[in-house]
Amino acid sequence: MYILHLSMKVMKKKVVKIILSEKALYYGNINMPKHWEIDRNYLSHEIFIADLHNDEYKFNTTWDKLNKYVQEFINLKHDLNLVNQKTWGNIYKPSQLTNPILNVNLVDLKNSSDFTLLYGVNVSDCHIKIYYDDNRRKGKTWDIQLRNNMFVMFPSTCSYVISNNQKDSLNFVQTITYVYI
Repeated sequence: MYILHLSMKVMKKKVVKIILSEKALYYGNINMPKHWEIDRNYLSHEIFIADLHNDEYKFNTTWDKLNKYVQEFINLKHDLNLVNQKTWGNIYKPSQLTNPILNVNLVDLKNSSDFTLLYGVNVSDCHIKIYYDDNRRKGKTWDIQLRNNMFVMFPSTCSYVISNNQKDSLNFVQTITYVYI
């Protein structure tokens, strides 16, 4: 009788779940207040100039508005404090498909970024395929269409491919990498 009573007490204990690791992906539109909208034409121009001169992307107030919005939104909604590490813009030709891109240095993970953000500056029929592992389920993918004024942020340890599926115009994508503190 005593053994039966003891085993029933053990069965009444709660089961606890602890998340040891997760791969979170964030995406959405940039909804700036009226008269504070992101000037996407200016960002396209800055990306084009940097690419034309084979120069680094220069700081500008339009980019700063985008960056601050993302940092504050993610901090407010998801309690993540982000500090930007690098930024650059890319121009994708019609029907272009990139090779897989990885924004971490696997030899120097300590100094690599935690998150990669892709922002649709001026895009049309632009798709992102993100590769990730789910424990022993390797080689999984997640696809999303990147639209104008939309961002997608994911762990920098995930490789990704960008495809410009239309045949008429260039796609301009702003990339920002972040470290979280």
